[in-house]
Amino acid sequence: MAEYPLPKFHFKVTFGDAEFNCTEVSGLDFEREIIEYRAGADSEYHKTKQPGLSKYANITVKRGTFKTTKTQWYEKWVKTVYFQEGEEQYRGDLTISLLDENHEPMVTWKAVQAFITKIQSTDLKADGNEIAIETAEFVHEKLELLT
Repeated sequence: MAEYPLPKFHFKVTFGDAEFNCTEVSGLDFEREIIEYRAGADSEYHKTKQPGLSKYANITVKRGTFKTTKTQWYEKWVKTVYFQEGEEQYRGDLTISLLDENHEPMVTWKAVQAFITKIQSTDLKADGNEIAIETAEFVHEKLELLT
């Protein structure tokens, strides 16, 4: 039986205890810095390369603007971005799952200790006919590949 790649349009996004219907997710990548080392007595004049620290890209999540958006999405945003002095900033795990045709997760990424660093509301155009899209940008401490 032939095996085919998974389509990228069927996915699920959760942040903390809230699940969101999103139109786009980007930034699921990381990079390992390279440390170049040359031993002092190395007569061949070359450097060895060692793995260094990991760097993680910010994750951008886009979704449609809904009348009932404030109940979950904005509640997390307010606690993350607009927290008052003395309040604890909201952090949670951002989980993105690529789903198969049975709605089962095939690949899952978990951004550990994520919080929202940027919110972009939709642009408004009187002559446009597009849906209203809002964007949140998350930073996180680590990106884990679970499945």
